[in-house]
Formats: sequence, C-alpha cells, structure tokens
Amino acid sequence: MYRMMLLPDKIERIQDACIQHGPLNQRVYLMKMGSSEPGKLIFSIEQLAAEKGYTKIFAKVPATKSSAFLQAGYKQEASVPGFYRGQEDALFFCKYLIDSRREEKHPEVLDQIQTLAEQIKPVERDAAISDVSFLIRPCCPKDAPEMSELYAMVFPSYPFPINQPDYLRDTMASHVDYFGVEHRGKLIALSSAEMDRMEENVEMTDFATLPEWEGQGLAHHLLAVMEAAVRQKGIRTAYTIARAAAAGINIIFAKRYYRFGGRLINNTNISGCIESMNVWYKPM
Repeated sequence: MYRMMLLPDKIERIQDACIQHGPLNQRVYLMKMGSSEPGKLIFSIEQLAAEKGYTKIFAKVPATKSSAFLQAGYKQEASVPGFYRGQEDALFFCKYLIDSRREEKHPEVLDQIQTLAEQIKPVERDAAISDVSFLIRPCCPKDAPEMSELYAMVFPSYPFPINQPDYLRDTMASHVDYFGVEHRGKLIALSSAEMDRMEENVEMTDFATLPEWEGQGLAHHLLAVMEAAVRQKGIRTAYTIARAAAAGINIIFAKRYYRFGGRLINNTNISGCIESMNVWYKPM
C-alpha cells in the first residue's frame, strides 16, 4: 500500500553553517559548521529554535570547536572518532528546550537492543547472497521514481525527502551514491552512502526493504557493497544513525565491525514518530 510521507524539514544556511529545521523533527539540526564562529552560530540557531517553538537542538561539531557548546549548556550524546579526515573527532551535542523531549520512552528496551548488538560476533567472511536472482547495483537517475515509491511505502515519515524523485536525483548528482537490490527487474531494497569527500567520511543510511522481502539479509549485503565502493573513493570513516528501537539494523552494523558511539534521545521523526537513534562508526 502506498503511503505519503509527511513534508520534510528544510535545509538552509546560517552564516557559513548548514542546518536542517522544521516541524517534522521539531528541532534544529546543525549538520556542518563550516567557518562559522561558534558563539555567534549558537546564538543564531537558538534564536531560530525559540522563534519556531522547536523542542531540541542537535549539533554535529568538530572536537576542536566544542568548548563554546559546552559553555552554552549543550550535552554530548555521541561521538565518531576520526570523523574529519580520519584525524579529528565529531561530537554530537544536544540541548533540550522542553523537559518531555529528553524523557526517553522504554529506555530499558533500547539498552537491551544495544547490549544485544554489541555482543554479536562480527562476521569474518560474508555469506553468499541467498538468491542468484538478486542483483545488487548502483542506482541511477532513471531509478528515482521507483526508488521514491519504495521509500514512501516503507517509511510513513523520514527526516529527509527521499520520497521525492527530484531530491534523489539532485543528491545523486552531488554527494550520495544509492544502491539497490533488484529482483526480476524490480527494486526491492535500497540504501545510500552519503559522502563528505572533503572530510573523508560517509553516512551509511536510507536502508529500506519491501516488507515481503525482509529476512533475506539484503541490508547486510548492501552495506558490504557500499563499504567496498567508498573505500575506493578515499573515505576514511563510515558511520550511521540508526533507529535505536530496531534491533535488526543495529545488529547488521555490529556484525560488520561498527562500534557504538552513543544514543541520540528523541532525535528523529522516522516511521511515523520521533524516535531515539543509535550512532555506530567504523574506520575504513
């Protein structure tokens, strides 16, 4: 059944920083600081959050620029070592603007999933894909309409507009490599490698499998293919921001030697509501 996603938040620039904000996630997300002066940038994003009535500020910050955020009352929720060119860590800071946003539902369940994933033994060798009729391949612009339909069927909501063909084509042309599993000419699973070539890191993200094809290990195979592809492009660090309540995706990353980097509380609107997210990372 086709389901229309809620409208995504928008991406804008403040000073030299790239931010995402809007009512879907009820937050300001500082994605890249650029050359912005930290103190002035903090003032600007907090002013924006107050004007819009958002309930969280989420900031991805180089470790060398973290002191201003700490002094402004931000707390670290996660980190990715070697995020910037394999040399400098990224710290994931937060500030909650209402108490209810920091109160996690069922934290014991999320802790159990994290523990389960961390106890998984990594695979030494990838198993062969289960069906020879599966073809894993890079996606291209002509795939965008089919990709957008698949994403809309899997996710009632998503933090970025992956249900829009134009967005998929635009990001393909700039910095995202999409991969799909094809079965008899039809895409049945997708994922993406969102690269920052300048900083030599990649977010492994946008995993989606049609319900009737779940349980085939397709996300694991997609991740293995993406890792091989980004290594050839000089990427040094891979990471993901995965749903903390979804045991399967956390286990997949743990099996491929990703390490737990922290939990982002009530951070992202995905699959219909705001959820906590786990950060996993891996040196390439």
